[in-house]
Amino acid sequence: MGTELQKKGMPGGVCPEYWCLNNPQILGDLYASYQKAGAQVVYTCTFGANHFKLKQYGVKENSYKITYELARLAKQSCDKKTLVAGDIGPTGLFIEPFGPLAFEEAVDAFKEQVRGLIDGGCDLIVIETMIDIQEARAALLAVKEIKDIFTIVSMTYEKDGHTLNGTDPVTALITLQSLGANAVGCNCSTGPEKMVEFIAAMKPYATVPLVAKPNAGVPRLEGGKTIFEMDAKAFAYFGRKLAQAGANMLGGCCGTTPEHIRELAKATAKIKPCLPQRKSISALSSARGFVHLAENQPLFIVGERINPTGKKALQQELIEGKMSIIRQMALDQENQGANLLDINVGQPGIDEVKTIKEVISLLSTTTRLPLVIDSSNVKTIEAALRIYPGRILVNSISGEKEKIAKLLPLTAKYGAMFILLPLTGGEVPQTAQKRQTIIKNIFQKAKKFGFTKDDFVVDCLVMAVASNPNAAYETLKTLHWCTHT
Repeated sequence: MGTELQKKGMPGGVCPEYWCLNNPQILGDLYASYQKAGAQVVYTCTFGANHFKLKQYGVKENSYKITYELARLAKQSCDKKTLVAGDIGPTGLFIEPFGPLAFEEAVDAFKEQVRGLIDGGCDLIVIETMIDIQEARAALLAVKEIKDIFTIVSMTYEKDGHTLNGTDPVTALITLQSLGANAVGCNCSTGPEKMVEFIAAMKPYATVPLVAKPNAGVPRLEGGKTIFEMDAKAFAYFGRKLAQAGANMLGGCCGTTPEHIRELAKATAKIKPCLPQRKSISALSSARGFVHLAENQPLFIVGERINPTGKKALQQELIEGKMSIIRQMALDQENQGANLLDINVGQPGIDEVKTIKEVISLLSTTTRLPLVIDSSNVKTIEAALRIYPGRILVNSISGEKEKIAKLLPLTAKYGAMFILLPLTGGEVPQTAQKRQTIIKNIFQKAKKFGFTKDDFVVDCLVMAVASNPNAAYETLKTLHWCTHT
C-alpha cells in the first residue's frame, strides 16, 4: 500500500504511519478502492510502527497510541465483510545471535505494537517482510503471549531462495508453524514467478495454510524512482500459478494497485484452495537448515560429544566461560555426518542458564544442524527453548509427575519436539510391557497440550545384556510396538 500512498501525495522520507494519521481521508479512500477491487483482507498502515522505526523519524508518540489509532481507522473504513489485519514489519535491526538487538527487547517492542492493534479492533495479525527468523520468532511470541489471535508470518527471500542470514522457506515454515503461526508464507522481494517455487517447496511440509504476497515484478530504479513493471493481467496469471502451487491466501505487496487485486480476484475466483496436506510433522530446524524425521529416511545420527562428563578440558572451559572446544566439537560432528547435535552443559560450579544461552548463540551461527537440549534443569531447557532460532528437540521427558507438569507446557509453548523416556522415579522398567505403559501414560498427558505422535521420539532404553540376557529382546519389542502402534 506504500506505493499507492505515495501516488496520493505522501512525500518521501516521512514516517508513513504518522502521515496516515494526519491524512485519514486519503487512507480511508484507499481502503475503499481495495475493497471495491475484491480484497477480503486489508492491512493497517502500521508496518513500521515499532518504537525503533518511529524513533528514526523523530516521532514522539508511543507505538501503542499510533497502532491503536490506525487500527481503529482501518476498521472504520471497512465494511463488515472485510477483515482488518494488524500489520507488523521488522525493526530494521538484526536480533541476537545475528545482530545487536536483545531478543527480549525486541519482544517487548513488538508487544507494545500488538496491544495497540488488538485494542484497536484488528481481526488478525500479520507479521511480514521478515529477513531474520529470530525477529519473526520474537514478533510471533509477542502476539501469542498477549492473545491467541490468528497470526500470519511472512518472510522475504532473495533470488537464491534464502533470507539475508541464510534461512530457506521450508526451514522457516517448520520453525514458525511449530511456534504457533496460523499461516506462513512469503512476501515482497522477488516477483510472483520466483515465489511459485518457494510455495511449491513449502507445501509438502506445511501443517498450516500458506500465504503468497509478491511484488508487481522485480523493481528497478529509474530517475531516482522505483518502477514495478508487471501489469495487473500478468500479476493475476502468476496468482493462479501460486494458488495451484499450494498458496491458500494471495495478495499484493509493493507496486500492486487495486487493479492488480481486481484481476487477481477474477483469475482465482474458481480455484479450489489446496488445503495443508498434513496435520503434524516430525521435523526439526536450525536457523539455516532442517531435518525431516520421516519413515522413509535413513538412520539419523545424533552427535553427543558436547557433554562435559568425563571431558576435563571441556569442564575447565565451561568454568572459565570459554567456547572454543564446543565450537570445534560442533564443526567436527557436522563434518563427520551428524544430523543433530546434543548439547549438555551440566557442569557443577557454573550458571547453567547463562551458559546455555551463550552456547545457543554460538552454535546458531556456527552450524546448520538442529540442536537437542539435554538437561535435567527445567530453567536451562526453558532458556534454550525461548532463544533458539529453530525447532528444538528436548532431551527428555520421563514419567515423573513433576517433570511432566513442568516440561510438557514449556515444550508445547515453544513448539518443540521431545524425547519420551519411559522411566519413572529413576527405575528402569525391565520389560517392554512396563515401558509401554509409561509411554502411553506420558502420551495421553501430552495430547492435552496438542502433541501428536509426530511431535516426539521414544528412547526404547538399550540396556546391557551382560546384566540381563533379555535386555536386547525387550528393547526390540518396545521398538516394534512403537513403530506399529
